[in-house]
Amino acid sequence: RLALAGNSQPNYAKQNILLVGPTGVGKTYLVRSLADLIGVPFVKADATKFSETGYVGGDVEDLVRELLRRANGDVKRAQYGIIYIDEIDKIAAAPNVQGRDVSGRGVQTNLLKLMEETDVSARSPNDIAGQLQALMEFTQRGRKPPEVINTKHILFIVSGAFTGLENIVRRRLREATIGFAARPGTPTHDHEIVARASTRDFIEYGFEPEFIGRLPVRVYCHPLSTDDLFNILKSSEGSIIRQYEQTFAAYGIEVLFADDGLQRIAELAAEEQTGARGLMTVCERVFRDFK
Repeated sequence: RLALAGNSQPNYAKQNILLVGPTGVGKTYLVRSLADLIGVPFVKADATKFSETGYVGGDVEDLVRELLRRANGDVKRAQYGIIYIDEIDKIAAAPNVQGRDVSGRGVQTNLLKLMEETDVSARSPNDIAGQLQALMEFTQRGRKPPEVINTKHILFIVSGAFTGLENIVRRRLREATIGFAARPGTPTHDHEIVARASTRDFIEYGFEPEFIGRLPVRVYCHPLSTDDLFNILKSSEGSIIRQYEQTFAAYGIEVLFADDGLQRIAELAAEEQTGARGLMTVCERVFRDFK
């Protein structure tokens, strides 16, 4: 009843999202469009640039500070933003690593507290410019409490291609289908198998149980079919075909694309198996001589 009345719920818990899908399927585009539609501050980063605090590399807390910058310094607005971390599969703990894994397990550990709830200082302790500004404010206005950003309501969306996860899931499904308790109809396609991934599969892949447990919403993207690629060429806003039309038009050349030609480009791009990125590869190969 409280929720229906529009009152705030004191114990409301956000549900962070894990997005799994092959390369070039549109995961980043999907999240960026989502942030634009909602109208909240949005920060995108690659997990590969982070390392454990104190080592060379970015600090995950910098993402929260960047969110504040995108919100033009409005702390309240920043606290309801979206942080999107791509290539999350690259921080899976590598097997047989001796010693500290500062870019894998270390980054997962640092993300744990951010994804749950913690207070992040608006100024980085390593940022000399920020420290100088704080010193100037202190001399002008006296001591004031440092500004902090609470991450309780910041939505974390992480994504990755998770190459090799299908083998882990396939092995588990195969073990489950041996004997009298076997259930028929085990999926054969990789994307169908990955969609059956459970928490234990992600743990075997190299994620901490605490980390994967903070990503309760798991979304699996299908690979793009030839028809999907044709539709992207034909009708998407940022279609590469429009770009070629503009390129040729700059030289006073009108270029026309027939549907069967676009269909053939889509078929060749599907063979590349790099999703929508394959369209650019094929188009460049096809149009290079004309250019």
